[in-house]
Amino acid sequence: MNNQPTPAERRHLQRVKELDCSVCDTPGPSEAHHIRQGDQYTAIALCPECHRGPSMGWHGGRIAWRVRKMDELKALNVTLKRLLNP
Repeated sequence: MNNQPTPAERRHLQRVKELDCSVCDTPGPSEAHHIRQGDQYTAIALCPECHRGPSMGWHGGRIAWRVRKMDELKALNVTLKRLLNP
């Protein structure tokens, strides 16, 4: 399986990274968090703290996520709304 993004997928990821964070609304640029690696169209716009923060981030303690009652699908919904309704 080829895990290299296509040109269209790279454009999509760049647009995601330009968005504000889908969890805490920190102004972009953001990082693209993949719900499932290799699925480029399920990337979520996250600030570094909500993505990789040791206590707040998805790859950490997820405190920010729990406080806001967010999960990956809710955050993906926010990202898609922002992409489709700029």
